[in-house]
Amino acid sequence: MKFDMDYIAHHNELTEANPYFKLFLTIILLIVTLALDNLYFDLFIFIVMSIVILAIAKISIRSYLKFLSIPVAFLVITCLFLMFFFGKGTVIFETGIFGIVVTDDSFHYAVYTFMRVLGCFPCLGFLALTTPIAKILHCLATLKVPKIIIEIGLLMYNSIFIFLNEIDTMRKAQDSRLGYNSYWTSFKSLGALASTIFLRSLDKSETLQNSLDSRGYTGELPLYVPKKER
Repeated sequence: MKFDMDYIAHHNELTEANPYFKLFLTIILLIVTLALDNLYFDLFIFIVMSIVILAIAKISIRSYLKFLSIPVAFLVITCLFLMFFFGKGTVIFETGIFGIVVTDDSFHYAVYTFMRVLGCFPCLGFLALTTPIAKILHCLATLKVPKIIIEIGLLMYNSIFIFLNEIDTMRKAQDSRLGYNSYWTSFKSLGALASTIFLRSLDKSETLQNSLDSRGYTGELPLYVPKKER
């Protein structure tokens, strides 16, 4: 099953819930989670918001895990970097490689960073997976957020899915040509994929600009405005 966040946002039990409430709830939870710096509260928020997403919004656990997979991977890499290269104090582990060690300060720094960011993920997931992007941008517009920021967000959101679709298509093409049947061919295929997607991204950005120009783009994108209830 291909992960489609936009489809999920339009088809869940909380899609029609007040977008302003979801937006403000997300912002408040993010601020509180980052401000408290408490491991137990971070874990509590992660569990509670995950239950809301899975049990109340009725989003499948597979889709939720796919949503978390990429940011968690980057988070793990970042925290490992913090653990081995930052912090002072008593050495608690020696790698034996170029004098790289783990200190008690760097260990706690990495753990607290991991938990704080992990606590924020389901808060963002609650908003992103239950609210269509058009409604989020409309809320931001009514809150007087600068139009340039809203338009950049819209273009970035659109571009992310274009690139993900390109990566999926290219990977399937490589796989059909036995590009991942061994470790060596896998490394070669991943290298080719990474280099090609950069060129594809430049080509897609030019295509997007041409598409906007052909539709009379004058520097301002039209935004979704919901119909007023009578």
